[in-house]
Amino acid sequence: MNQEAGSTPEAQNLPGCYRHPDRETGIRCTRCERPICPECMVSASVGFHCPECVRDGGGGGPAPAAARPRTLAGGTVTADPRLLTKILIGINLAVFIAISTNASLVDDLSLVGAYQPPPFLLTEGVADGQYYRLVTSMFVHEQIWHIGFNMLSLWWLGGPLEAALGRARYLAVYFVSGLAGSALAYLLASPTTQTFGASGAIFGLFGATAVLMRRLNYDLRPIMALLVINLIFTFGWSSISWQAHIGGLVAGVVTGYAMVHAPRERRSLVQYGTCALVLLVIVGMTLFRTAQLT
Repeated sequence: MNQEAGSTPEAQNLPGCYRHPDRETGIRCTRCERPICPECMVSASVGFHCPECVRDGGGGGPAPAAARPRTLAGGTVTADPRLLTKILIGINLAVFIAISTNASLVDDLSLVGAYQPPPFLLTEGVADGQYYRLVTSMFVHEQIWHIGFNMLSLWWLGGPLEAALGRARYLAVYFVSGLAGSALAYLLASPTTQTFGASGAIFGLFGATAVLMRRLNYDLRPIMALLVINLIFTFGWSSISWQAHIGGLVAGVVTGYAMVHAPRERRSLVQYGTCALVLLVIVGMTLFRTAQLT
């Protein structure tokens, strides 16, 4: 009598799922090779993965970084690519609301070199050691149109750039650009001039976005047209700090170029090293101007 192939008890004895031992399965995780049932298996580009390997990127398979998608600049892809942009907008709005209830905060937080508020004769500014003003001035807005325009620009430029660079690199470009704008305003503007607003950092995002679009071979005409319009306003209105805008723009182009063109084998070194070099230039300008005013 002929016996049907595969009907012996030994041939049908399959291992149980590592999470549900009572469920026999012939499928294994392609990374850690543990048996997994249909409920536990997660479809991957090659085979199936178990929940633990999907969650921690490990499980005895490839290195965790290999399982995590990366942005063009090498950052980690996140579930909410606009999170930092939302936080930055929230901080700006919170400071604006605080200023609306206490106008004196403008004097306390804005960028001034050596400020003499009447009728007092005491100087108080960056030259007297209040270096925090280089940062706090980036979040100060006094008029509703000012913060409205800046926050709209931050949302429009910041979201896509954050998604393309990753959070850490995006934040580095933003703050380095903002500080560069503050430092150039401190260096070139009158020491009694009040300078404030997120425009320096936003012009940095303009520069970084243009570099990114060129790297991706996108049409540069829309972003360049918008940049030209903003530059016309910058030099056409006497109340606008062209120094902060130009400083932020140059820093954004330099750091943005490093972010998207750094060679993969030493990507982080080139990217953050460039940011560090720009920060050194900012420190140098600040110390030079302080020496002039003291």
